Amino acid sequence: MSIRINTALIDELNGKLTAGLDEDYAALGNKLARHGMDIEAITARAIDFEVAVPSWGVGTGGTRFARFPGQGEPRDVFEKLDDCAVINDLSRQTSSISPHFPWDAVDDFAALVEKSENLGLTWDSINSNTFQDQPGQEHSYKYGSLSHTDQATREQAIAHNLQCIEWGQQLGSNTLTVWVGDGSNHPGQAHFQRAFERYLDSMKTLYAALPDNWEIHIEHKMFEPAFYSTVIQDWGSNILAAMELGERAKSLVDLGHHAPNCNIEMIVSRLIQFRKLGGFHFNDSKYGDDDLDSGSIHPYQQFLIFNELVDAEYRQQEGFGPRYLLDQSHNVTDPIESLMNSAIEVQRAFIKALLIDRPVLEGFQDSNDAIMASNTLKAAFNTDVSPILAMARLRQGGAIDPIATYRASDYRAQIAKERPDSGGSGSGIV
Repeated sequence: MSIRINTALIDELNGKLTAGLDEDYAALGNKLARHGMDIEAITARAIDFEVAVPSWGVGTGGTRFARFPGQGEPRDVFEKLDDCAVINDLSRQTSSISPHFPWDAVDDFAALVEKSENLGLTWDSINSNTFQDQPGQEHSYKYGSLSHTDQATREQAIAHNLQCIEWGQQLGSNTLTVWVGDGSNHPGQAHFQRAFERYLDSMKTLYAALPDNWEIHIEHKMFEPAFYSTVIQDWGSNILAAMELGERAKSLVDLGHHAPNCNIEMIVSRLIQFRKLGGFHFNDSKYGDDDLDSGSIHPYQQFLIFNELVDAEYRQQEGFGPRYLLDQSHNVTDPIESLMNSAIEVQRAFIKALLIDRPVLEGFQDSNDAIMASNTLKAAFNTDVSPILAMARLRQGGAIDPIATYRASDYRAQIAKERPDSGGSGSGIV
């Protein structure tokens, strides 16, 4: 049984905050007007902005050492949809869900589609899983999947991805995201070139099987689970593979999959330039692939990334239309709260990037005025756009303060009664 947050509660709590929001919104509108910007036009863009929620994100995450289950965790994809609906009911910007197979595989996909439609949700990119072994699996992925030295293992990994495409078609998706944990942990363990050749051969089989309206997005990761070498370790290998496969193969950028201090915004620019930017997995990182809440560590970097994205839109660059998704691990927080927070922070970076005076910035760039070019970006970044984000939620029936409303609803305690505690701690990432 689906539990929804009562709209009367949302309206009640919004009513207590509306007057203050109206004042803040008017003040921000006056400030923006002095710079020739229309707050209503920007709010319309905030209303249209969407970022997909990962189905796996509504469960409690973990590390290589342990996992501590949370209260009322979803036990299957139907219950995951219930949690995703709550996130969207309050934030009003997360109406699409990105599933992961075989974790989210069901016997009756028609029933899954019916439930998602009833909840006002749609399906985004399909994610395959060949980085762990599944019950009853004939060949192990311990030493790789699409790049494995054993042909039968590669064929098994290919077959799984083909099955994911079929499942995705039933859900109405049109994108397959492929990430593999293939790599090596010791020098000499793998032949770098041959491993990449085998990966490309496998991916060419998948590419040839894509339905006409589908894309395949390649995700790269610097390390983990392979700590010496990874087959698709950075954007260079990623874009080379995408260019080798064809026009409908593109690169996916996960913000946590880069070395510390890496210039991710420049990578984004390069991928846009060569029409190979497929999309994003938004999260944040302190040391490595930490999968922290988006914008929790490097909000300015996220803003700089959106500067490149808005610039591409401003310049009407050919082939530009990336997918925006969250991908996080919530080890100590309520996943619903973290995902709402993150979606808002991604939207915040986008709206701030819209405030950049691009003709002025281009003028400073052309005249090599480093200080003023930098200050032009910072002027937009330092503008508090919270009233715009809150007004966008209010006008769509969402919550002015999503987390306060969520906590007031007592949703977590209610679903805990229907979803028994799994008990104890488990090891490994979920």
